[in-house]
Amino acid sequence: MFSTLALNALRSFEAAARLGSFKTAAEELSVTPAAISHQVKALEARLGTMLFERSGQGVALTEQGEQLYRQIHRAFLDISRSLEQFLPKTSAQTLTLTTTPGLAATWLIPRLGAFYRAFPQLNLRIDTRNELVDLLRDSSIDLAIRAVSRPDAKLFSRTLMNERFSVYAAPHVLANLSVDELQLIDLRWQIPQGDTINWQRWCAAAGCPDWLTRARMREFDDEHYALGAAIAGHGLVLASNVLVADSLKRGELMVFRPDVSLPGPRYMAVCVPGRERQVEMKALLAWLEQAAADTVA
Repeated sequence: MFSTLALNALRSFEAAARLGSFKTAAEELSVTPAAISHQVKALEARLGTMLFERSGQGVALTEQGEQLYRQIHRAFLDISRSLEQFLPKTSAQTLTLTTTPGLAATWLIPRLGAFYRAFPQLNLRIDTRNELVDLLRDSSIDLAIRAVSRPDAKLFSRTLMNERFSVYAAPHVLANLSVDELQLIDLRWQIPQGDTINWQRWCAAAGCPDWLTRARMREFDDEHYALGAAIAGHGLVLASNVLVADSLKRGELMVFRPDVSLPGPRYMAVCVPGRERQVEMKALLAWLEQAAADTVA
């Protein structure tokens, strides 16, 4: 039934497509770039279609190549996961989760102790980056937590938390707040496919646009540092209700004008379709949902 499958050619094609380079694929598979090129050409001849566009700058997948890559990558991933089920359980099973540094520092990592107590047989490797990971190409990532306005139809998605942006400050800052000596912590919130979150919109909603002309701005490019500055008393911060949840419970921050907030995106757990059915992933997703429910309760 499977005797005619060109497994070596498919493996060479998958590696070259995933890595975007015949040379890098050759290094991964411990063969020569010429061998990768030969296998890919043989596969193209067998299928009667070009899988890569070749140029002096390298190779790029054609539309047909992209379609085949996603199917082959998913199939290889399923085979790899199936084989792992038969390996001796000599160590904890590791899942790699990627999210932003801000969410990791303020929400995820403080809750990992509870995760490990509930699932001692699992280990989480936390990957933090602000840029979006292509989960269909990077098989090293099992799950991502993303703030999105619209889910990606090509990925499995599960909503965790709805986000809103309000103004927060340390209690002593609010107790001594003076509109004549305003200090605002400014952060460029990156909301994929969503509305801009900034002080201009909040001030317009709050009916105090004059704040922008009289306030001193403290600028940061990372959520974690901006919240740390607010806790330290350096001014008011426009921040996500999710990221400040623990600071509110500890009394480090208080909300200012709770009647005024800006709608934000949803935090969603996303993965390649099919992975959500794996036992370890089911456990992680269930735990994340409960942790999220406890956060916004």
